[in-house]
Amino acid sequence: MIVIVNYGLGNIQAFVNIYNRLNIPARIVETPEELATAEKIILPGVGAFDWAMSRLEASGMRDCLDGLVLRKKRPVLGVCVGMQMMAKRSDEGRLNGLSWIDAEVRRFNESAFTQQTHLPHMGWNDVIPRDVSSLFKGIDSPRFYFLHSYYFAPANPEDILAETDYNGHFPSAVRSGNVFGTQFHPEKSHGWGIQLLKNFAEL
Repeated sequence: MIVIVNYGLGNIQAFVNIYNRLNIPARIVETPEELATAEKIILPGVGAFDWAMSRLEASGMRDCLDGLVLRKKRPVLGVCVGMQMMAKRSDEGRLNGLSWIDAEVRRFNESAFTQQTHLPHMGWNDVIPRDVSSLFKGIDSPRFYFLHSYYFAPANPEDILAETDYNGHFPSAVRSGNVFGTQFHPEKSHGWGIQLLKNFAEL
């Protein structure tokens, strides 16, 4: 069973709708007891880093998530701010992240942009996979929907699963063991996103 963590942030129903179309069992969970049944986990998120972390803490699911991800090694997919929460810290806030990946979240340096682009990075953009054996399997010319002003910067370059060019390349998908993250929104990315979510379910 794939579970989508509901801590009050993120387009959670869209994930369920996609998995229903794929005939893959998925449900929304809101308590540690429900979360404990997870075989795979999706951690969505929108908005500010500190607000997302505080909402997750208030939900009571933080400890259960740590146990499932770090000790039981359940596959987890963080999306947008859900991915950023997996880092140690963020330039956007003061709270600590989940520290599932040795990484920081940094703000784009808009003053250094050389092209006519601005923040937030919003809309469709190409994604360049470094590895097509997991999330990007069977996805030709991947293109996904983004909405963000901060990017995920892992300490280990080998954790970068894919990159995107927005006045320079940044990591748009990451993987460290059973921990996956996408800066883009697969649930808003039509066929590309549906295939990526299917791939995650089949890991």
